[in-house]
Amino acid sequence: MSSPEQRLDLHSFSKPASQANIESPLILVVEDNEDNLLLMSEVLLALDCSFITTKEGRAALFMAQHYQPKLILLDILLPDIHGVEVVRSLKQNPQTMKIPVVAVTALARTEDREGLLFAGCNDYISKPYVIDELEALIDRYLN
Repeated sequence: MSSPEQRLDLHSFSKPASQANIESPLILVVEDNEDNLLLMSEVLLALDCSFITTKEGRAALFMAQHYQPKLILLDILLPDIHGVEVVRSLKQNPQTMKIPVVAVTALARTEDREGLLFAGCNDYISKPYVIDELEALIDRYLN
């Protein structure tokens, strides 16, 4: 079996060096749906954020520890492990426990939201989301 770093489906997006904010905060986006990832990428580029992405929870755990992002935007229904397991692992690891995690998920019931917050997510936004609400949420955790 390959190690998490060998299985990374890692994409790094940012503006060209001449346009990028050198001090731009790094965000880890964990999303397995290409359309959702594209939309999230456009939002983050518009906010002048640097970000890295993965489609898998195990890779997200490795990347969070290795890259120490300022924020994690986490889809909950991932192909390898459930997002709740990801956030619990992040919050139990001294190296990642203080990184804010925002659940970005289609799970929209009140009990889903409460369960995700109880598991360790700092916040929650349901899909489909309003872009202005996502931007405000990101801004709240980065500033």
